[in-house]
Amino acid sequence: MKAILLAAGYGTRLRPLTDDRPKHLLPVGGRPMLDWILDSVREVDEVDAVHLVTNHRFAADFQEWAASRDVVVHDDGTSSNGDRLGAVGDLRLLIENAGLGDQELLVLGDDLLELSLPHFVRWWRAKPQPAAAVPLHDVGDLELATHYGIAATDADDRIVHFVEKPSDPPSTLAAAVAYLLPPEHVRLVPAYLDEGQSPDNAGGFLGWLARREPAYGYLFDGYWYDVGNHAQLLEADNRLRRLAALPERDEYSVS
Repeated sequence: MKAILLAAGYGTRLRPLTDDRPKHLLPVGGRPMLDWILDSVREVDEVDAVHLVTNHRFAADFQEWAASRDVVVHDDGTSSNGDRLGAVGDLRLLIENAGLGDQELLVLGDDLLELSLPHFVRWWRAKPQPAAAVPLHDVGDLELATHYGIAATDADDRIVHFVEKPSDPPSTLAAAVAYLLPPEHVRLVPAYLDEGQSPDNAGGFLGWLARREPAYGYLFDGYWYDVGNHAQLLEADNRLRRLAALPERDEYSVS
């Protein structure tokens, strides 16, 4: 299994913090956000390589970060939010550049999750294969659900409906970006894009895939931060500062 870290976005909602620093490397709990994500990945024994795809603007920052962490960095060649490839576009680039079409993939974004990835992988392997899997978090409010990719599942946890930011949510089960994909589904990424589907959101691919192939939703109860704005960044920072025995702060700071 290979782990894929999608880190080519420009973090526009977190400006000015992200004007000269990538979102993934903003400190939370006294460490770069990406360190917490990588710690979780390292818990999965099956993962034997970690690949990160980023944009050209921040490639040097990630290469410096990755040098001591055994992570392979891929530069997608884009330089602004206007010419970005999008999450699925970057996933295809990495699959093709690194020759990962015959691999199982664990695909992660910038979500901070209180989730045991080894347990998630074991749960996935117990499902009929080939199948995809995604963690689902019950946000508990239909209005809040309109801001996320929302899934409805059957009695066997199979996703029977998935929609991005629905005006009329079918449930309150929001999907985090932590996808498990078998090789059969990895090879469908180009087909999704060749159909003219949106390259921007990984949830778009998940919804497209779930309409064609088995995909399962794993319900977890721990914290989940997608760090989409300054308030969420401060909240995530303080939660992880508590875990790291650091004092909480009233205002976020990179120092």
